[in-house]
Amino acid sequence: MQEREQGISAAAKRESAPKTSRRARPHGHERAAEQATGLPAGLTPDAVRSLQRSAGNAAVARTVQRRKPTANAPKEHFATKATDHPEWPLFQEMMDKGGFPADVTESAWQLLLGGLVEQDQLNTQSADTSIDPAERRARRASNTWYRELVNLVGDHLRVTTPTMALWSGGFDVSKYAQAKGHTSLEFTRLGKIVDQLELHANWKLQAPLWNVLSRAFVERATGPVHVFLRAYNPDSVLIAQEIPQLRIIQKLNPAVEILWHPLYTNPDGTLREIAPDLRLTDDAAYRSRDKCVSVMYNYLLRLHDTNNKAAATAYGEMNELLAENVNAKAPQGQGEGGKRE
Repeated sequence: MQEREQGISAAAKRESAPKTSRRARPHGHERAAEQATGLPAGLTPDAVRSLQRSAGNAAVARTVQRRKPTANAPKEHFATKATDHPEWPLFQEMMDKGGFPADVTESAWQLLLGGLVEQDQLNTQSADTSIDPAERRARRASNTWYRELVNLVGDHLRVTTPTMALWSGGFDVSKYAQAKGHTSLEFTRLGKIVDQLELHANWKLQAPLWNVLSRAFVERATGPVHVFLRAYNPDSVLIAQEIPQLRIIQKLNPAVEILWHPLYTNPDGTLREIAPDLRLTDDAAYRSRDKCVSVMYNYLLRLHDTNNKAAATAYGEMNELLAENVNAKAPQGQGEGGKRE
């Protein structure tokens, strides 16, 4: 660890932002679809597969969806003065309650802060537009400090329920999956701790940590994995990273099966699952991703109430994707109701 500290010392000493004080922590109709949006009134699984292929050609994996830092988040790395970081007392308390030894807590904390410094450097290097886009993404994802953190405490990413959950569409979906009896990354022993931390004001320094944790989490799948979708995005970490990784694990362990759940948000914010006949129900699992996405899109196209702001983001993202890929020749101005809010 001393060698690690020396390696970041020069970069960390250039930090000049003042220390940040401890903050208060914030604790998250049938319609004519073609006339309204210029998009097809229904989607078959074949149409969804076509959409996935065309969108996937240009896919760039995004960071895992997590809660972003508040305005009071620290603006320096604190790598050479780790215990001065305003989140250190909280981290120390949570690790102690979790039963982690003091030396593991200190090492994990230094790896987190050192990871911020390295990620800053990696992001700067990958900003060079003369570098191939794939190489730029690979550089941003090559944080060795975050990987060493997983090597140190990654076993604490194991699920605490019989089944694992993956999700896309906002943190409420993760909470929904947990309430249904599944374990998502944020509700693992380690995930709970990291999820409470605001390590830095620049989310681009902390977001790659979640990508590393996500890969390690999926690697630990040993049985059924339930995937909850409130919105479908072929560029999301779920679709671009987690599911392909899970497919590899399936080949090694037949006990790992994927069950897909399409979700819709009611005006009051409650989540319901979409049955094959487009009824909203408490449980609707599909063994096919294409069937799941087809059901979700057909519900949004046919039955979504445009006055329902709680479902506006999912509806908007669907329309954007359809307009760009399924209905690329649609006249300008059609489907404006689908713009992301």
